[in-house]
Amino acid sequence: MDLGIAGKWALVCAASRGLGLGCAQALVAEGVNVVINARTEGPLQQAAENLRATAADRARASGQTAPAVIAVACDITTAAGRAAVLSAAGGPGVDFDILVNNAGGPPPGDFRDWQRQEWIKALDANMLTPIELIRAVVDGMAARGFGRIVNITSSAVKAPIDILGLSNGARSGLTGFIAGLARSDLAARGVTMNNLLPGKFDTDRLQATFVSTAARTGQTPEQVRASQQAQVPAGRFGTPAEFGAICAFLCSQQAGYVNGQNILPDGGLYPGTF
Repeated sequence: MDLGIAGKWALVCAASRGLGLGCAQALVAEGVNVVINARTEGPLQQAAENLRATAADRARASGQTAPAVIAVACDITTAAGRAAVLSAAGGPGVDFDILVNNAGGPPPGDFRDWQRQEWIKALDANMLTPIELIRAVVDGMAARGFGRIVNITSSAVKAPIDILGLSNGARSGLTGFIAGLARSDLAARGVTMNNLLPGKFDTDRLQATFVSTAARTGQTPEQVRASQQAQVPAGRFGTPAEFGAICAFLCSQQAGYVNGQNILPDGGLYPGTF
């Protein structure tokens, strides 16, 4: 299926690895120009080189022009960092047709141990920064009649996890904000906003939760992994490539009537009807 987004510009946050990288890979495969962001220069540049190589291979095979891949290493939770990524495509943010908000989740732990600074850091990364980026790009999207905003949150928004209180709180705040904004007049102007709530995908973040759980329970991380994998009806964890494909579809022309939704790819783990 041609998703109809070749030649558009996307900003994908936290894209040096994991789910963010999976989204960037899927968009580049559709011919989308991407600006990718992460804090650490080395891994981000390596990810960009790999994306460019893949794009070049596809372009040679199809006879089309390879999409651009621009890497901007910075702390996007700062005003300076946001200014850097928003100007990377040659304009003050209005040039982006697609925004994929993403951030590494806050550390797990016991809420009794968290002070105000831990909560503020979680809110900055997982709620306030996405809102600032949306504010920067959304009016330009509406003026052009096309915009796709995808926020990567967590299955913990729908089924909270006890040791992920920082994530539960901050991401739920973003979810509530999007629920209102998605139903504003922006929807009639071609801008959709949806949240992707990943379940257990095979990433470094998931491995970190295994280590934390193992420390609390006296198991090994390998035992925790096996136990959690056995709980997933699919019998395995998801892959970043699978996640990226869902993200790319939400960014497509065909997904123009999908708006204000919380989409839960989790292999069937969530037990509820709704």
